[in-house]
Amino acid sequence: MPTTTRALSVPSAGAPFEAIDLERRDLRDDDVRIDIAFAGICHSDIHTVRDEWGAAHYPIVTGHEIAGTVSAVGDGVTRYKVGDRVGVGCLVDSCTECEQCKNGNEQFCTQGSVGTYNSQNYDGEWAAGGYSQQIVVTERMVLSIPEGIELDEAAPLLCAGITTYSPLKRWGAGPGRKVAVVGVGGLGHMAVKLAAAMGAEVTTLSRSSAKADDAKALGSSNHIATSDTDAMKAARATFDLIINTVSADLDMETYVRLLRPHGALVNVGLPPSKLSIRPGALIGGNKVLTGSNIGGIPETQEMLDFCAEHGIGATIETLDASDTTTVDTAYDKVVAGDVRYRYVIDTATIPSA
Repeated sequence: MPTTTRALSVPSAGAPFEAIDLERRDLRDDDVRIDIAFAGICHSDIHTVRDEWGAAHYPIVTGHEIAGTVSAVGDGVTRYKVGDRVGVGCLVDSCTECEQCKNGNEQFCTQGSVGTYNSQNYDGEWAAGGYSQQIVVTERMVLSIPEGIELDEAAPLLCAGITTYSPLKRWGAGPGRKVAVVGVGGLGHMAVKLAAAMGAEVTTLSRSSAKADDAKALGSSNHIATSDTDAMKAARATFDLIINTVSADLDMETYVRLLRPHGALVNVGLPPSKLSIRPGALIGGNKVLTGSNIGGIPETQEMLDFCAEHGIGATIETLDASDTTTVDTAYDKVVAGDVRYRYVIDTATIPSA
């Protein structure tokens, strides 16, 4: 029989959160039931709940930064057992048969991967995310959280961690490389920690110097206020790699000029407007302007193992959701940049419907 669990849901665009009883499917042979301990708040959750990306399916339970423990497994499960520390990120299913799935890039499944929320399962049911006390997921999409990372600090790694780890790895962040991170927020603070742990020299770029001390505590060697014209000019042709984590409309050429020849500017944020750049700004220096999505399941596990090895977790503020308006307020604070650096919901505090 299906199980019922407590969850936080938004019934329609613009409505506040409310506590509901959420039905989770009965265990299939390959399913893992997870007792969720913590769920991170990603800016993608906010865009979706507020119908800013369109096509939101209400009522909706968001959350794709999930950490907890296994409470039950299906008869065919071999990878996990009751009591294991696990996480779930942005995906809960994929076809398993296409080239991308076979190569461990489930996020690019040609049949269409199933997102953790606001996405239809292959059986036609709408997936409900991690702002809840339990979730049921096929074992293929479950990640092991190694000892050495607390569950609350691990939750944001399932999105913010992999979103920044993947491009840092692909574009060669490491010893002898200079990496700049645009924005010191939920994504940016993880990019700084990860790039520094990889051995790169890290510089943070932000509108002002307000977060300069925080950035250095996270692992950056330098901080540049982008409003300082002289400092930006002095930084031209300095960096091998720039990770842009903000979703604001930026002048791409300003940042491309900061790259050394053969350097790459990688966008992981989603600004509302089209990017605009003259081809000559890239041709001069063989520079790359590109984007990066999340990672597949193998790379996400690799990221978690790397974080455990280097003692890396997200910098978080924990939310008590017993008053559901706390989550609404947290959303406003995330939009305003008023969080250090990721809100995480203590799901044990979700009230009864």
